[in-house]
Amino acid sequence: MTAEQQNGEASAAPTPRPVGVRGFLRHMHMHRPTVPEFASSLLKTIVIAVFLLGFIFQPFVIPSESMERTLLVGDFLLMNKQIYAREGTPTKWLFPHRDVERGDIVVFHHPKPELLVKRVIGLPGDRLRIAAGRVYINGQMLDEPYAVFEPTLGNPLGDDFPVSVNLDPRVDPKWWRQMEVLTAGGELCIPDGNYFLLGDNRNHSADSREWGLVAREQIVARPLVIYFSLRRPSTTDTLAAANDRLGHDGEGAGWKHFARWKRIFTVVH
Repeated sequence: MTAEQQNGEASAAPTPRPVGVRGFLRHMHMHRPTVPEFASSLLKTIVIAVFLLGFIFQPFVIPSESMERTLLVGDFLLMNKQIYAREGTPTKWLFPHRDVERGDIVVFHHPKPELLVKRVIGLPGDRLRIAAGRVYINGQMLDEPYAVFEPTLGNPLGDDFPVSVNLDPRVDPKWWRQMEVLTAGGELCIPDGNYFLLGDNRNHSADSREWGLVAREQIVARPLVIYFSLRRPSTTDTLAAANDRLGHDGEGAGWKHFARWKRIFTVVH
């Protein structure tokens, strides 16, 4: 055995001891991002947010009581702009998409430039009529658990629809003339590419009964979720019963009551 071998055996390294978590953290190199790295990360986040809000999602606030009790005045919605994407839309391949279906709550441009929100009731090819406030599609009464009939001071719009004589000044004359052409056997025949929309709060909604059909290209999005809800007065508050299911009465004061906390992150359907 050589001297080098003897020295190697004599000076064999002892078995290393585990350093433990604290020892590991003491020896671990903590990297702090530089200013350019932080700016780059922030820029990427902003770009992604702008892309999602510009092409996929969009915020929307409910301004009126026409969709109570599904949507309340002061509800802030996040809308899916991709679900109804048409052919040629650059981002259509990124997210699931489908055509408009009966019962969908949709956001659309009609009849004014601003966005409106209603529920799809009649589809292209349907024969539709309303009798005593109940909707009939192709001769069958539609099950509508979402529809409400809050009290109204005036005559309800469209309790019976279509009618043979236009006595309601709220009905657009141009729509009335078109309605006469589309009506057969007391039913409205919805043409291709058009939809009949109603508000859930039937006695307090200006909708297809008043201003007509909505074309497919006017429908731009579908509400996904209520991401915040501010307590806002509704014009139906004075007409509501003491046991108001909307919670308009007894709201109280103070910071705890300025929002409807239980509605936050509620899925819209």
